[in-house]
Amino acid sequence: MSQSAAAGPGFDLLVVGGAGVDTIVRVDRLEVPDGDSQQVGPVLDYVAHTGNGVALGAHHLGLRTAFIDYLGEDPQAELILAEYARQRLPFAHLVSPHGTARSVNLVDAAGRRFSFHDSRHPADLRLPPAFYLPYLENSRHVHLSITGHNRDMYADVHRLGRTSSTDLHDWDGVNPHHRDYALNSDLVFLSVAGCRGRHAEVMRAVLAEGRAVAVAATAGAEGCYLLTRDEPLLHLPAVDPGRPVVDTNGAGDAFVTGFLHAWLRGRPLPECARAGSVAGAFACTTVGTHTAFITEDGLAEGLVRALAG
Repeated sequence: MSQSAAAGPGFDLLVVGGAGVDTIVRVDRLEVPDGDSQQVGPVLDYVAHTGNGVALGAHHLGLRTAFIDYLGEDPQAELILAEYARQRLPFAHLVSPHGTARSVNLVDAAGRRFSFHDSRHPADLRLPPAFYLPYLENSRHVHLSITGHNRDMYADVHRLGRTSSTDLHDWDGVNPHHRDYALNSDLVFLSVAGCRGRHAEVMRAVLAEGRAVAVAATAGAEGCYLLTRDEPLLHLPAVDPGRPVVDTNGAGDAFVTGFLHAWLRGRPLPECARAGSVAGAFACTTVGTHTAFITEDGLAEGLVRALAG
């Protein structure tokens, strides 16, 4: 199953949820040192989070992309809105009294990351249909971040015949928060970090119990795995980005954008996964979260290198 490139609604992709600000702290190792303080390099804030990475990544790949979410009335929201205006990314939001989501990410010398995510929005917060329906009706495909406040959209997504995707991140295969997203999306992405050694089992369960046509699991330097309804589990090795790995923040989001870019153009699923690997590898070569994005030309060149290697 794939989306054709035929003319359709105004947006190729609608991203719902997942705007925020990352505070990046670079450390030697992902551990608490002795004592009660340590000097580090500059602590910087980045417009970030998973929806941001998917939306901006797709935007830079030439997909007509819209992004909607909740923001607070705070300096973090001002930072986000200024960045989207600069990037010319179509973005709309409702104001949440709970503020703008944040994360603090520790990044070690090898570029590995551990994130402390700020789940400030209450579990019963929802985006109202009057807000999201005009965007959903005008989009070919919708990507729902696992923020919770978009989970009730699936009934309208299915009613309108839109395809959908989600990124479960480090899901353990059990946590019920992720389950609605896993079983109601046509494309499901996750990291093996939460189910290492059980990722094949988790991927098979998603296909068996839900509507997905494909599940892709990223595994960092080990590459990625793809499971579809028609083929056995496929392992694709990691792609050499051609430059040193300095920061893995945003690599999973970049994988999603590379995959969707190929899928929305009707490419075979293994090629979609390879495109995701190329985009994810590129993201690892830049410091910070979502500070540089692969272009359509760069993705094409990376695919040529990956196939040649």
